Amino acid sequence: MTDPRTVVCPGSYDPVTNGHLDIITRSASLFDRVVVGVVNQPIRKQKTAFTAEERKAFIEDATAGLGNVEVEVFSNLLVDFAREVEATAIVKGLRAISDFEYESEMAQLNHKIDSGIESVYVFARPDYSFLSSTGVKEMATFGADISDLVPAPVAVALADRLERDRK
Repeated sequence: MTDPRTVVCPGSYDPVTNGHLDIITRSASLFDRVVVGVVNQPIRKQKTAFTAEERKAFIEDATAGLGNVEVEVFSNLLVDFAREVEATAIVKGLRAISDFEYESEMAQLNHKIDSGIESVYVFARPDYSFLSSTGVKEMATFGADISDLVPAPVAVALADRLERDRK
C-alpha cells in the first residue's frame, strides 16, 4: 500500500548543493515523509566525485534537523525505487527551461511505467536558479570559493578530494 504523503526527491547529489537542500527542505514542509534517493551510479555522468555512501552521508548530515527526511541509495529505475519506498510522487527542482524540457520527458516516461506515481516540480529560488553540482565542481577545481553554495563539510571534502586527485 502506498502512502499518499510520501515522496521521493531523487538525484545524483554529486555533490549536494544548497539548492538541493532548499528543495528537500521545502518538500519536507509539504509532505509527511521525504525519501531522498541518491542515484548509485548516474547514467548521464561518467564518474562521480563522491561515492554513493559519501553523498548519502553528506545529505544525512545536512538534513539531520528534518525529522521526516530519510536518505537511501538506489540502483534501479526511479519508478521502481518510488514503489519500494511506497511513494506516490517524485519531487524535483526546476531551475531553467532546459530543466523543464528534460523533466517533462522524464515525467512522461515515468507515467508510462506507473501512472500512479505523480511528478511534482518545485521551482528553484532565485538565489539557487544558477546552481548545479557540475558548476560547483568546476568552480572548486579552479579554486573558487564555494562555501556559500554547499554545506561546509561538502566544501571541505571537495577541496580535499580535488587536492588528492591532483597528486
